[in-house]
Amino acid sequence: MKKSITNIRTDRWRLKAGREELKALGLTVDVYRAYVRALTGVVSVHWDVISDAPSQCAAIEKLIHRTKKNPDPKYSYFDKKFFKFPSYLRRAAIEAAVGQVSSFDTRYWSWQGGDRKRRDARPPKFTPDAGVYPVLYRGQCVKFHDDFKQAEIKIWNGKDWIWITARIAGLRKRHIAPENKQLSPILVVRGNKAHLSVPFDIPRRCLLLERNKVCGVDLGLNTAATAAIVCSDGTVTARRFIDRAADIDRRDKRLKKISGKARLTMGRKGKLGRGFCLGLYRKAGNINREMARRVAGEIVRFALEQRAPVIAFEQLEGWRPRGGRKRSTLRQRFHGWMHRQVVKLVTEMFTEKGGAVSFVCPENTSKLAFDGSGYVLRDAKNYALATFKTGKRYNADLNAAYNIGARYWYSKLAGGNGRETTPDKSFRIVPRMRVVLSTLWDYHRAVEHEAATTAASA
Repeated sequence: MKKSITNIRTDRWRLKAGREELKALGLTVDVYRAYVRALTGVVSVHWDVISDAPSQCAAIEKLIHRTKKNPDPKYSYFDKKFFKFPSYLRRAAIEAAVGQVSSFDTRYWSWQGGDRKRRDARPPKFTPDAGVYPVLYRGQCVKFHDDFKQAEIKIWNGKDWIWITARIAGLRKRHIAPENKQLSPILVVRGNKAHLSVPFDIPRRCLLLERNKVCGVDLGLNTAATAAIVCSDGTVTARRFIDRAADIDRRDKRLKKISGKARLTMGRKGKLGRGFCLGLYRKAGNINREMARRVAGEIVRFALEQRAPVIAFEQLEGWRPRGGRKRSTLRQRFHGWMHRQVVKLVTEMFTEKGGAVSFVCPENTSKLAFDGSGYVLRDAKNYALATFKTGKRYNADLNAAYNIGARYWYSKLAGGNGRETTPDKSFRIVPRMRVVLSTLWDYHRAVEHEAATTAASA
């Protein structure tokens, strides 16, 4: 029987508890980390035996935990030091320790085999002080009430393991859907705040979308995103401009304050102290993250409204901007560009809804006119406008969105990748044809003409 494809998504449920309960939650995380840290030493010493054991958990428990059948474990330290440590937390700690040792072992032997970024690269270090958090097995370490407004959690208060009740705030809707399978949550405590990180196994939905549509998206600096629905025959059925101008102004205002304070603090030459304008940087980063979430949500909503099963972006992973002088506002805005963040969020949201995300060649998507007239001329005063060689004035971002959608369809229909290439005599890859929207029109005209000729000859 074929298994259905699923996605793992995690919700964050905030816990509201008193001062003593929060302190106990922090102690629980501390004692769990101490247990894992001590356990990694045992696992690393006996790794040759443990790695080949049919049950790694059982092999490790035999070394550290005393039972009637195992009255004299090799390491009695664990039962003495960690009083009445819950069995399910112990098994979660074992899995965490095995993961750390296995990861180090893989990386170390990969380094020994010569897999190094540099010739003088040093071997990986084994770090047992990892910031792990306890996994709470449902029914054993955590119990949820029927309305999911409260949770009973087993914690260490410094003397004994007890149950406390904490109120849950900030619920989302993933726990309501009956087809979503709730997995074991993780207790996360940072400072005076605590929350449960609750993963869900979500089956991928098969939406009844129109298979001949794609949503081409161009991400820009002025307009956050420009989306266009392009059909397989080159017809554009919908367009949308997603603009977060107010958020961009709020972010740039704070960045402008930082540059002004830096100029007053150090002059033209000098160094800024550690933590300089930390609050302003934090606020600007928060605005950027929230803006990325909202832009990604609007892109996904637009694609679903238009029943497009695929969202296409430019493949810009690893790309670094070259525009703008050093310390210029354009360079600063490029640093605040959230392209990868938006792409990541759209991928997570849209795949959960049953869609797919694709990438095309980014070369000249904005520079080439979608009607095939050649390179465009950008307006000097308004860079968002472009003038075609035919004299037509058009939005540059919308032109790019058309070309992105066209390159996706051309790669599917004609087997290209948005830029057909061929090696020359020096074995360099040189462009032979750059795909735009009009290329898709020409391709369909050629297919229709060939079909008509075949039918006439028959």
